[in-house]
Amino acid sequence: MDFPTVARVDLGAIRHNVEVMRERAAGAELMAVVKADAYGHGLVPCAHAALTAGAGRLGTAFIHEALTLRRAGIGAPILAWIITPGDRLEEAVAEDIEVSVSAIWLLDELMEAARRRGRTARIHLKIDTGTSRGGATATEWEKLLDRAAAAQREGLVQVTGIWSHLACADTPGHPSIDAQTHKFDEALAMAEKAGVAGSHVIRHLSNSAATLTLARARFDMVRLGSAIYGLPSVPELGDCELRPAMTLASTAALVKRVPAGSGVSYGHEYITERETTLAMIPLGYADGVQRRATNRCEVFAGGRRRTVAGRVCMDQFMIDVGDDALSLGDEVIIFGPGDQGEPTAQEWADRLGTISYEIVTGLGARVPRVYV
Repeated sequence: MDFPTVARVDLGAIRHNVEVMRERAAGAELMAVVKADAYGHGLVPCAHAALTAGAGRLGTAFIHEALTLRRAGIGAPILAWIITPGDRLEEAVAEDIEVSVSAIWLLDELMEAARRRGRTARIHLKIDTGTSRGGATATEWEKLLDRAAAAQREGLVQVTGIWSHLACADTPGHPSIDAQTHKFDEALAMAEKAGVAGSHVIRHLSNSAATLTLARARFDMVRLGSAIYGLPSVPELGDCELRPAMTLASTAALVKRVPAGSGVSYGHEYITERETTLAMIPLGYADGVQRRATNRCEVFAGGRRRTVAGRVCMDQFMIDVGDDALSLGDEVIIFGPGDQGEPTAQEWADRLGTISYEIVTGLGARVPRVYV
C-alpha cells in the first residue's frame, strides 16, 4: 500500500445498522443517504451494502453523486436535492434520478429538460418548515404546487415525493420539532388539495435522529445518514445498537528516545517532563486530523491510549509513549468502534467540540478506504 494510513470500512456494520434502523422505522421505507462519499466511507460500496440490507432508496446531495451510482450499475431509486442553475438535469431525467424541487425556476428547467429528452422527470417537492435552508417558503408553496400540478397534467413531471427537514431533531423535545411537523402537515394538506399528493407520493420528514426519537414524524419514509455508519445522531441516547463502521489506523513511522525537556513539534506546545519515547504517526491536518487535536485527542498505541503530543502538522503528529514498548511499524488506531479500547469518532468529536460526521467526512483523499 502506497500510504501508511488506512480507513477500514466494515460493510457488515453498515448492513447491521440498516437492519437495526429498519426495526426502528416501524414499517416506514428507508432511504440510505450516501452523500459526501457516503460520509467519507465510500459511495458505491456503502450504497450496495445498504441496499442489500433492506434500504429501498438512496439519497445524495448532488446530481453528479447520483450519476456515479448509476454508472456503477445501481438501479435503485435515487433522490438528489441540491441543484444549481445549469446543473445536469437532462442527464438526471435520462437516468431516472429523482430531483428535489424547491423553486419554480428549477421546475421550469426540469420541464424543459423533460421536453428535450422526451421523458417524464420525477420530482420531490420540498417545503421549508423552519430550517431556512432548502425548500419553498410558505408564501411560495401554493404557487409551486400549482405549477407542479400543471406540469404533471402535461406529462412533463411526476411528483413522487413531498418532504422537509427538521432543524433540531437531535435535541429531543425542542419546541421547533412540533412546530415543523405541524407545518409539514399543513403543506401536505395543501398538496392534496392541489392534486399532487396521491397515495403514490412518498412523504418524508425524519432523519436518523427523528427516526430514533419521534415516531410521529416517520410518515412513509425516513432518511438515514449518520445511523447507517454507526455515528450517534443523539449521543445522549448511547449507541442504540448501532456499530461504527470506520476504523482509522496508521503506523508508527519513527520511534526514538528523547531527553527530559525536549520541545515537541512546532511551537514547542508539548515539552517532555522526563526521558521518554516519542513516536511519529504519518497523518496530519492534510488528512483530516485537525490541528485542534494538539495535546487534546487520544489514539491507541502499544495497548494503551496516548494523547497527541505537540502540534499536529500537515503530514504527521507525535505521541509520547513513555517507557512502554512500541516498535517501528506497530499499528496505531486513531479511532474505531472501541472494541480494543481505542477512541471512537464520537470521542474525537467531543474533544474537538464538533460532531462525529465532521470527523469521518474530513478524511483526506490520500487516505485509502479498504472494505472488510
